[in-house]
Amino acid sequence: MTAQTASAHLDLRQDVALLTAALIDINSVSGNETELADAVEHALRRIPQLDVVRDGDSIIARTALGRQERVILAGHLDTVPLPTTEGSLGTVPSFWPSGAPGEGLLYGRGTTDMKGGVAVQLALAASMFDGGAEPSKDVTFVFYDHEEVEAVKSGLGRLVRNHGGLLHGDFAILLEPTHGTVEGGCNGTSRFEATTVGEAAHSARAWMGSNAIHAAAPILARLAAYEPQTINVDGLDYRESLNAVKINGGTAGNVIPDRCVVEINYRFAPDKTPDQAEAHVRALLEGFDVVRTDAAAGARPGLNHPAAASFVAAVGAEPKPKYGWTDVARFSELGIPAVNFGPGDPLLAHKDNEHVDAEAVRECLRALRTWLSA
Repeated sequence: MTAQTASAHLDLRQDVALLTAALIDINSVSGNETELADAVEHALRRIPQLDVVRDGDSIIARTALGRQERVILAGHLDTVPLPTTEGSLGTVPSFWPSGAPGEGLLYGRGTTDMKGGVAVQLALAASMFDGGAEPSKDVTFVFYDHEEVEAVKSGLGRLVRNHGGLLHGDFAILLEPTHGTVEGGCNGTSRFEATTVGEAAHSARAWMGSNAIHAAAPILARLAAYEPQTINVDGLDYRESLNAVKINGGTAGNVIPDRCVVEINYRFAPDKTPDQAEAHVRALLEGFDVVRTDAAAGARPGLNHPAAASFVAAVGAEPKPKYGWTDVARFSELGIPAVNFGPGDPLLAHKDNEHVDAEAVRECLRALRTWLSA
């Protein structure tokens, strides 16, 4: 399917669950978002009340109604790579086990993370002026590429650099999956490499060398014994985690390794800066060579902002913390209070059996439509 054909078939006024399936059927693994971005841009430019700007495979669409309040609805277009497990249901194209499109569960890569949320954005954009009605707030819709990869490639980061003036707002909602409840803020994340150095030798004469992998054992022991904290930040409890996620060392089966690298990921509560998180890791691994390789600040909940409070009241569910890192942190850095709210179970994100209930996508759309019109 070409981008032009995909654009022609992206009907924003169809049932939002069917629109989700249509988005899934356009492969947009990170780095391959152009076809979907073309489709989204083409569809949005048909809505006369929106001013549309495109930068690479990212798109901003804004109303200009002169309202006192502007809200941002944001979502990423990319997905993680397609499943490799034989017989997996989490594939492209989309799949309805019930056999009835639009009923029950929808399977496919991106159903929860996060084409269900993107479908809600697009359905809102197409319908919020129906019947001569207008939303009570100005709305900025943001669709961006390269969220599922390293931060330096982020389409949202590029939009901030190139079109920051178009991203001003009073409140932002990121439509990441939250099971239909509001998740405030997010944990920060940082990555480290802890390196041990030994001396290479023939494994038949191991006493002539020094084993760098063995020397890494205390690093693993300290991480295994570490008890993660749960920290209350502005009324929400953020659970931290600190784990070894990869280990690399050795050159051959008959050589004593002279170098070993343990890669570590620390998910820290938003009461800490990345530098404070680094100090915490260094204190735990004192005596070892530790280098920070990546870091992204978290975001405080911001639920005391009037717009956030009114949105939480409209949703009606008790807000929860977001344990994983999301782009609400980027909005927080811009001084914009932001929350996560979207259809689907976040525990299914990136899984081979990724799926979403059609009714959950419809309910998310109803909640946002009601709040925007209040």
